[in-house]
Amino acid sequence: MTRKYFGTDGIRGQSNIFPMTPDLAMRVGVAVGTIFRRDDHAHRVVIGKDTRLSGYMIENALVAGFTAAGMNVYLLGPIPTPAVAMLTRSLRADVGVMISASHNPYADNGIKLFGPDGYKMSDEIEARIETLIDRDNFYAQLAKPNEIGRASRVDGDIYRYIEFVKRTLPRDVTLHGLRVVVDCANGAAYKAAPTALWELGADVVTIGTEPNGVNINKDCGSTSPKALQQKVHEVRADIGIALDGDADRVIIVDEKGEIIDGDQLMAVITKNMVEDAALKGNGLVATVMSNLGLERYLGEMDLELVRTKVGDRYVVEHMRKHGFNVGGEQSGHIVLSDFGTTGDGLVAALQILAAVKRADKPVSEVCRRFEPVPQLLRNVRIVPGATPLDDAGVKKAISAAEAELKGKGRLVIRPSGTEPLIRVMAEGDDPAQVERVVSDLIDVIGNVRNAA
Repeated sequence: MTRKYFGTDGIRGQSNIFPMTPDLAMRVGVAVGTIFRRDDHAHRVVIGKDTRLSGYMIENALVAGFTAAGMNVYLLGPIPTPAVAMLTRSLRADVGVMISASHNPYADNGIKLFGPDGYKMSDEIEARIETLIDRDNFYAQLAKPNEIGRASRVDGDIYRYIEFVKRTLPRDVTLHGLRVVVDCANGAAYKAAPTALWELGADVVTIGTEPNGVNINKDCGSTSPKALQQKVHEVRADIGIALDGDADRVIIVDEKGEIIDGDQLMAVITKNMVEDAALKGNGLVATVMSNLGLERYLGEMDLELVRTKVGDRYVVEHMRKHGFNVGGEQSGHIVLSDFGTTGDGLVAALQILAAVKRADKPVSEVCRRFEPVPQLLRNVRIVPGATPLDDAGVKKAISAAEAELKGKGRLVIRPSGTEPLIRVMAEGDDPAQVERVVSDLIDVIGNVRNAA
């Protein structure tokens, strides 16, 4: 299904450039409000945001759209994406909205939508939204003058989320005695994460907690963990926790300053849940990008790794349909459905901290569960709208690469859902072969990347 506005995680783009404009944000508010306002009384929508400068602009445009459609708006201010999902249910809202471009630079922004159950909206609903955005008689959807909605700010919402997060730590565990460095990426969790960790007993050192509108994800956070690695060394911390701009993903740094990715974290959490007899679904759900080493590790425990296409929403959909309670992405989106409806970096970090405390061993020992298979991911930037993967020469090269890796590894090639990129990933036991396969494909795709 081809979509005009929505990608793998909502609508995203550079601020003030289509589609991330105030006009489209207003239209999204009207369209979503039209779908979820099912009778003649005003329904409610909650709106959160991260710390980007453009968040004010998008927030006001969404308020205009939702109130024009007859919905009452409750503004949460800067707050993590998983908090919006949680509060959508807690406040009995019909819609939840998060204004964020996640790990992207400050100039980008995005709109993520949640239904009344706290789950991201389906492809089908997003298609309906797009239809209403572009309908010829768009303004016919607006509410009557006496049905226009109201907007107000919600006080104390961040503390609801903090208390919710704290309750996910097992009752037999305290964080006393752990020195934790937390990097909040100058993003949405700059208040919530340090507060929750400190209240649970940790000795907390913070970085990335001084947002100014333009420094979100800049040289910090889960996609740029160098500052966290340095701080862990500097203060001799037991562990480092790196969140991204909207705090729905997490990367861990061990006491040696080494990075631990989402695949290793899912392995730790899954093993612990097996030991607690709490695992559902006989395995976990991840994407095609997760390392083959994770699949082999699970197989040793007679567990399965179910793969979906990239995007935590697809992971969640499979989890819901087939009864799994652990899922996620190598990038650090980890979904624990016993606690929430979407990826939550802070909740996932607490499960890792619990494993470390229970084992009474260094993080480097607890969180190295398998040897990753050599994996290489490279991107080819393309002109927006270009379709190099449809080229006959590219298809032939991909088929040849798949044949070469058959039985020895995997090949994944896909367009990015959020940027004009083609992502080429290969993995296998022979790193030289993996390097050659990826390099050859990059060259072939690069030669036709501007083909329309």
